[in-house]
Amino acid sequence: MASIYIHIPYCKKACYYCNFHFSTTLHSMSEMILSICKEIQLRSTYLPKNEIIESIYFGGGTPSLLNDEQLSEILQTVRNQYNIAENAEVTLEANPDDIQKNKLAFWKSIGINRFSLGVQSFQNEDLVWMNRAHNSQQSLQSIKDIQEAGFENITIDLIYGTPTLSDENWEKNIETAIQLNIPHLSCYALTVEEGTALDKMIAQHKKENTDPDKQARHFEYLMQRLKTAGFDHYEVSNFGKPGFHSRHNSAYWQGKKYIGIGPSAHSFNGNSRQWNIANNAKYIQTLSNNEIPFEIENLTPHQQLEEYIMTSLRTMEGLNLQLITENWGENSVQRIEKLAKKFLDNELMIKQNGYLILTDKGFLLADGIAADFF
Repeated sequence: MASIYIHIPYCKKACYYCNFHFSTTLHSMSEMILSICKEIQLRSTYLPKNEIIESIYFGGGTPSLLNDEQLSEILQTVRNQYNIAENAEVTLEANPDDIQKNKLAFWKSIGINRFSLGVQSFQNEDLVWMNRAHNSQQSLQSIKDIQEAGFENITIDLIYGTPTLSDENWEKNIETAIQLNIPHLSCYALTVEEGTALDKMIAQHKKENTDPDKQARHFEYLMQRLKTAGFDHYEVSNFGKPGFHSRHNSAYWQGKKYIGIGPSAHSFNGNSRQWNIANNAKYIQTLSNNEIPFEIENLTPHQQLEEYIMTSLRTMEGLNLQLITENWGENSVQRIEKLAKKFLDNELMIKQNGYLILTDKGFLLADGIAADFF
């Protein structure tokens, strides 16, 4: 089983915290679509012919801004080149202000069966602070429209730990999602990336910086409340009700193969990782010569083990010690168990049925704990 990610490099309004620079305009999008379709065709041998695609994910950017013909062309090209599972999860990222009833009917007709909606917050003050294009009412209406169109598989993004988001309003955001019967949430602490507009404004004291203590409080409440609401915390940032875990997200954390299509998209086939050039103009120009502009890194056994540690520790299943024995040897397991002792003693991790699993306390420090094993 494998997944395909299609990156659409267009966004009508960049958020302050976004580190992407979308130079593609709607006027030049037709060239980008041709290039993306050509890359799909050229990449048809990246996976074995019998590999089944269980997930197709349109991300970006804002792929919901594509017109009907453009989206259909990409999806049909994928179906022509790959063996798509009959019940494949086909996700479309969208912003609340891009949802229209007539578009919903079309998206459903071409096989879109899951929506990832960039809500970020149900509080208008937060949306203004993040420079989002939509407001809270548009979020509520878009969710209602999606559900009335017959889509059950919906995920929304929420961001916590922003200076404008109080503990009370964070709790309101979560309650709103629960009351709306959203079956999946992806929740992220606001991070200030170097070079973004937000980073510059904080340096100039035009924006308040984030508070790590507040972010920790928000994350702890998030874990507790969603657990009581019937959600599985199946990955550090992802919460899903049974039957609604994202197949696409899970593929990354389970070390499955995936293909990334479009500028800056990454691919992984188990032995190597490759990534496309980020520059849109160069991406289009190179593909016009029937070449894919990418760099590649062949992973050593040691790097493969580190990747497995990093990804597995982010999941509810945890790190499989038997799997490590089979693939990397008994010495690796002994070293990992020795390093794990302090996390077990501090109740950041438990050992259960041959797996090392982070506790809720451990999830707060997941990346740091994983790095300690490297």
